[in-house]
Amino acid sequence: MGNFTNEQEDNIRSITQLYYSRPEIQKAIYNFCMNREVSPRYFEGFGKRPDALQYPTDIINLAKKGATSFHCSEEIWEDPLKISTELNEKQLIELRTGWDLLIDIDCEQGMEFSILAAKSIIEALEQHGVKNVGIKFSGSKGFHILIPWKAFPKKINGIPTASLFPEVPRKIVGYLRSLSREKIKKMLPPGFEERFKGKAVKKGITCQTCNEISKIYEQVELYCKFCRQGETRKSGKGEIKEGKCAECKRELEIISRKEFYECLKCNKNSLKEPNNFIEGLIENDLFELMGLDLVLVSPRHLFRTPYSLHEKTALASVVLGKDELENFQKERDADPLRIKVRDFNPEVKENESAELVMQALDWAKETKFGEEKGIKAKGKYSDFKPIKLEGLKESQFPPCIAKILKGMGDGKKRGLFAILNFFRSIGMDKILMEKKIYEWNDKNEVPLKKGYISAQLSWAYKRKPIMPPNCKEFYQGIGMCSPDNVCRTIKNPVNYVVRKNYFENGAKQKGTSKKSKSQ
Repeated sequence: MGNFTNEQEDNIRSITQLYYSRPEIQKAIYNFCMNREVSPRYFEGFGKRPDALQYPTDIINLAKKGATSFHCSEEIWEDPLKISTELNEKQLIELRTGWDLLIDIDCEQGMEFSILAAKSIIEALEQHGVKNVGIKFSGSKGFHILIPWKAFPKKINGIPTASLFPEVPRKIVGYLRSLSREKIKKMLPPGFEERFKGKAVKKGITCQTCNEISKIYEQVELYCKFCRQGETRKSGKGEIKEGKCAECKRELEIISRKEFYECLKCNKNSLKEPNNFIEGLIENDLFELMGLDLVLVSPRHLFRTPYSLHEKTALASVVLGKDELENFQKERDADPLRIKVRDFNPEVKENESAELVMQALDWAKETKFGEEKGIKAKGKYSDFKPIKLEGLKESQFPPCIAKILKGMGDGKKRGLFAILNFFRSIGMDKILMEKKIYEWNDKNEVPLKKGYISAQLSWAYKRKPIMPPNCKEFYQGIGMCSPDNVCRTIKNPVNYVVRKNYFENGAKQKGTSKKSKSQ
């Protein structure tokens, strides 16, 4: 986003209304976007979310209001307008009825390399029985390859596949990426890899969960002093220099910029999980040399619809056949005034991708793709030795901790923070503690990602144990405060277990002492 010139804006605005007034363009965009979340883009600024198209004529009406392109979700929804940031993960799963697999090929080395990558991916798909895929030009320098929802099995190991987003599609993309490396090598011009051989590139930050490189982005806050509305945008570093309000089209004021890292493989970011990212060097990888990014899989991620225009190039995101890929020339074949319209959604057979899914999941299990890699704690507190309380029982845990351990709906991350610090503070053995935490997570309504728990454990082991949050407010906030008589006289859950342990052990010792005297 961002970093546009006045000439680019003039170019695209000169054709938008004429282009989007064509009934076949309206129909192609509308038909593809049914049951998807849709957001128009007003050159630099996106419209409101969630939104959806009600009629084909919505497209020209939005273009008349300044829309330059249209973007939609990979996910298919029962009703896109019901989507809200207030919904929890379980509610979103219930609202999602399916998803397409969209592979984004974007090669910085040039269009010829994007064509090679697309061909290698299509060849890998065909070898797994996937004969029918949608192919479209991204509008700039790459391609989008689509496998429709109809091609996927509707249950995997008894679990509805619609609920397995983004985990399953990410594993499929990772699997295809690994297969395509060797295929691309055979297609590359002589000497391509040799010129980079032996060099290490400083990637800056890597994800501890999957050991992949992470890309730097900016979270930019903008504000319109006329409409008195603000918005937050994600962009590449330094890309957003200015913006226009989607409502009044006036210049937006940039209030703040915040750099963050996002993993290209598992989609974690340093805003939510700052301790999941470390600095380091990575040896050159073929995909990195080519500037390829095959990952476009994340919740509510939007991509350019077929036949939408591209702001930088003023070219159309045109659909093409596999036989047209080799000789594709974007200035000729994506000229918005010359294109012919076809369907991006190919005709597929039910479960056509079943073999691909099975192979990808087996590969992911074998390589531990997307799972924690057994990160070992380092530093001063990696050899933390627990000091056990004598005769410690779970019945001595305070009511709040006991309630958390039964499983939670909302507030799981705060619950994890509480029980992790509680267990460490009472000197629980590390192996037992991790076992109990993962058992707790399995009881949760929607479990936390294992990578998140692993990162929190790793972070905790590097530091001196701290007490869990004090009683009342914290536990009331997550609906876990159920005080008994002991709670009324203590300030922290650790005080509770120490006191109860002391009284129970003390009573036993006292009884044993009396018995000895009587004998």
